[in-house]
Amino acid sequence: MAVGKNKRLSKGKKGKGKKAVDAFTKKDWYDIKAPSAFQVRNVGKTLVTRSSGMRVATDFLNGRIVEANLADLNKDEDQNYRKIKLQLLDVSGKNCLANFYGMDMTTDKIRSLVKKWQSTIECQVDCTTTDGYKLRIFCLAFTKKRQNQLKKTTYAQSAQIKVIRKKMTDIITKEATTVDLKDLVRKFIPNSIGTQIEQACQCVYPLKDVFIRKVKTLKAPKFDITKLMEVHGSATETAAPPPTDEGTKVDRPTDA
Repeated sequence: MAVGKNKRLSKGKKGKGKKAVDAFTKKDWYDIKAPSAFQVRNVGKTLVTRSSGMRVATDFLNGRIVEANLADLNKDEDQNYRKIKLQLLDVSGKNCLANFYGMDMTTDKIRSLVKKWQSTIECQVDCTTTDGYKLRIFCLAFTKKRQNQLKKTTYAQSAQIKVIRKKMTDIITKEATTVDLKDLVRKFIPNSIGTQIEQACQCVYPLKDVFIRKVKTLKAPKFDITKLMEVHGSATETAAPPPTDEGTKVDRPTDA
């Protein structure tokens, strides 16, 4: 080996004396606030590296997608098959204000609905709400036996399926394009659109288990803080302190 070429042999390993720093000491916790359509507003917490130099923490929070179960958001275990996606849009203090981003059904619920001897009818519709959100809505339905039916199978004919799919598309388009996103979410939660489709298609072929299976946000309008505040209502307002009980005024008896 040439003399003087390998200068680091005598110095030992590079970076050996570096202290191991816990990464969590540089991070902050932020609360996630759900829109006013849900009963429970505190969804959970999210973690981000603290602002330093040109790196601003809020830039890394905005746009994050979080998923929550509807049973937790509405304190109703019957809705545990629905998953709600929320997008963080603004940071106010230590609170991250989120808005509806999408909806899905749990895999086990869909698997439990699919059975033999029945027809599965699906459709998807692209529609735009009055406030400019472009959504893709997926619908799912199954045929059921007519009253007093003895036949084992309940298969619908392809012509009937086409008519049912047309009715589904019309109802979803009508319900979604006449309201804003906030009101549309309130329709998704109790599955009112599914009930409406079931009643409308009764004359074509009886249906059961009609659900809005999935909702995806394809395009959102330009961010507007005033509209986000409307969706959240009084979520960020500080609650007034409870009135202190000062008692009632009692007249002092006069000495006789």
